[in-house]
Amino acid sequence: MMVFPVTIAGMNIPYLLRRAAQQHGDRTAVLTENHSLTYSEFRVRVLRTAEALRRLGLRKGSRIGVLLLNSPQYLELYCATAEVGIWIVPMNIRLSPDEMAFWLNDSASTALVVDDKFCQVPSQLASTLQTVQTVLYAGGRECPPGMLDYSRLVEEAGPVEEADGPDEEDLAGLFYTSGTTGGAKGVMLTHKNLYSNAMHAALGIGVTKEWVWTHAAPMFHLANGALMYALLMAGAAHSFLPAFEPELFLKTVERFRVSSTILVPTMINMLLNHPAIDRYDVSSLRQFLYGASPMPLGLLRRAVDKMGNIFTQGYGLSEAAPLLTLLEPTDHKFDQLDQEFTPVKSAGRPVVGVEVRVVDEMDRDLPPRQGGEIIARGPNIMKGYWNQPGISAHTLRGGWLHTGDIGAFDEHGFLYILDRAKDMVKTGGENVHSPEVESVVSMHPGVLEAAIIGVPDEKWSEAIKAVVVRKPDASFTGDELIGFCRQRLTHFKCPSTVDFIDALPKGGTGKILKSKLRQPYWQGKAKGVN
Repeated sequence: MMVFPVTIAGMNIPYLLRRAAQQHGDRTAVLTENHSLTYSEFRVRVLRTAEALRRLGLRKGSRIGVLLLNSPQYLELYCATAEVGIWIVPMNIRLSPDEMAFWLNDSASTALVVDDKFCQVPSQLASTLQTVQTVLYAGGRECPPGMLDYSRLVEEAGPVEEADGPDEEDLAGLFYTSGTTGGAKGVMLTHKNLYSNAMHAALGIGVTKEWVWTHAAPMFHLANGALMYALLMAGAAHSFLPAFEPELFLKTVERFRVSSTILVPTMINMLLNHPAIDRYDVSSLRQFLYGASPMPLGLLRRAVDKMGNIFTQGYGLSEAAPLLTLLEPTDHKFDQLDQEFTPVKSAGRPVVGVEVRVVDEMDRDLPPRQGGEIIARGPNIMKGYWNQPGISAHTLRGGWLHTGDIGAFDEHGFLYILDRAKDMVKTGGENVHSPEVESVVSMHPGVLEAAIIGVPDEKWSEAIKAVVVRKPDASFTGDELIGFCRQRLTHFKCPSTVDFIDALPKGGTGKILKSKLRQPYWQGKAKGVN
């Protein structure tokens, strides 16, 4: 008979699943085409997984990289690592090999979990990985040589010994994102951070045990994580799309009578434009969340017209675990679009439990409709950036998270995102830090100088444009430069278009004036991001 581990009272992740098993043990937790698990069964599976990880020598504070498509195993690992106190390191599946190696080495991960899609990655990275000692295979085929079979280890795991659960201030994971000075940085999120976000989301959105959720957005991304722990706490059902594909999404909604999900705007755009959208019954959808990047108003209106007033916007960032504000379905009204400040153009109001302010350079509050930096504080705010104490102190100065986003409140407490202070482009829900791309563009032998900016794009919300000054006598084309970048960067970070000009505009200090470069592309727009 399995003995459930004792957990310290407080805000930790194991409590969420323990509560669901106690109060909703007979309700469905996991739905797949081939089987389902109740919450009682799922918790037993999670505790076996936790024991399997312990037997591999992973202990409180160990790090484990997870490179999987969406799956029940991903949800298991989020829960099982939390039981042990292991720090999960969810890996962006779109990274280049060099970037994957950096994440694993920077986090000092000693184990890595892969599936069929990524089972070749460990051998590709073998010469560059510094700390990974164990690779677990969580695919559906025969376990490759040199790896351990994840499913077999879980099935063979014995009773879980009694052990204290993690303290609320212990780290639950490192969630890598672009930092204020470029490059990937590990956001340190504690159990308290993620637990608090679950409470904020559950209260703000009304998550209940009747929900049937599909993990359609990638599970490595905290956009999906905004609701994941709240769903566990409520006893809701989870279904999974390995990766987003419009018709597969429609089939899943019809098959499992899915009631709720979250997608980034590019996915919603793909869905609305898919010819199969009218061939499936999606009437079960009652809560459709969107986030990770701004939603163009034209696309949002089309979505509401097609699927009904079921949309909720979430604004946040990894450093906030991630939720800061919500725009409720009742605020999605399109009758006052001629006004600069009307709720449907906003990111909503701050969730209960989080304070959000708009401030000037001295962190003084600004009056309504005046733009300044968005700052926030609450129990969901990160502990800091992994191995980056200087940047952490600057970002969290005064006890407030400085988001780098420029916004304004209106008189009714709605927050409007106007621009970004950080030199970042958000394309398809991904943060792309301009200096990283500029450094690669500048390596081209024909480039004299270059700037990377975001420009409006119907499909991706924003697209990456390189504005380039050629060296004298250089004659390369934009396509050649894009090809050069694709050999050195993940594709979503590469410019999609290139403009050539004679000189970049600069200020008195020699700094490139990107606002002038962006201006022609954003004329007529209400704000400087899409």
